[in-house]
Amino acid sequence: MASRHDSQEDPSDAGSTGLPDFGDNIDLLTFEQILEMDDDEDEREFSRSIVFGFFEQAEATFMKMDASLESKDVAQLSSLGHFLKGSSATLGLTKVKDACEKIQHYGAFKDETGTTEVLDKELCLERIKKTMVPLKQDYAEAEIILKRYYGTS
Repeated sequence: MASRHDSQEDPSDAGSTGLPDFGDNIDLLTFEQILEMDDDEDEREFSRSIVFGFFEQAEATFMKMDASLESKDVAQLSSLGHFLKGSSATLGLTKVKDACEKIQHYGAFKDETGTTEVLDKELCLERIKKTMVPLKQDYAEAEIILKRYYGTS
């Protein structure tokens, strides 16, 4: 089985540890902290389990978010946004984290920064719905990048 190190990588795009350039989808310093916990740098068993566990968690959370949007449960959407924000931040998925934070705020009847109260439930739901589109796109991009990194795409 070929390791992820066998893939063609432009050294000019590599980070300090020879990682590919993840662009602005993944914060390299944060992700490197997860990789440092691996016992075997070729197998990457520990980090792989965290990343693929996150994929399962995110997919389940997206389903719950879609159901909560359908039932107009803004409190649940805020909670789910908060939940996914934390796990995505742990992996350095910056764009996913940022979108989840907005959903958390909107679900708490706040603006995207969480500083101004918004009393219109329908407006908050509309903002959450609009934020879900780039959230899912950014998640899909990060998933592709990470699966490629782990050699499973």
